[in-house]
Amino acid sequence: GTESDMPRLFIPPLLKPYCKGATEAIVEGTTVREAVESLDEMYPGVKERLCPEDTLRAGLSVTVDQNVTPRGLSEKVSPESEIHFLPAIGGG
Repeated sequence: GTESDMPRLFIPPLLKPYCKGATEAIVEGTTVREAVESLDEMYPGVKERLCPEDTLRAGLSVTVDQNVTPRGLSEKVSPESEIHFLPAIGGG
C-alpha cells in the first residue's frame, strides 16, 4: 500500500528519544495494538514503553481520529486514521 492509505501514528514526546526524534510514523494495522507493534518494528523497545504488559501505560490515553477511546489498544483504526497518545486527563 501507499503511505496515504495507512494509519499515521503521532509519537508522544516521551518516546521521541527512542524513535530517533521522529514525531510521527506511517504504521500498519487494523487496531491500535497492531499499529504500536508496527512502530515497534521500526523502533524496537517502543511497545514496551507505550504498553507494558500489553496494556496502555498508566497515565496515557489514546485517541483515534481525535476521539478518546475507552477501548485502548483494541480500538479499530482505518487506513486514514490518525492515532495520538496523550497524557490521561484527571486522576482516572
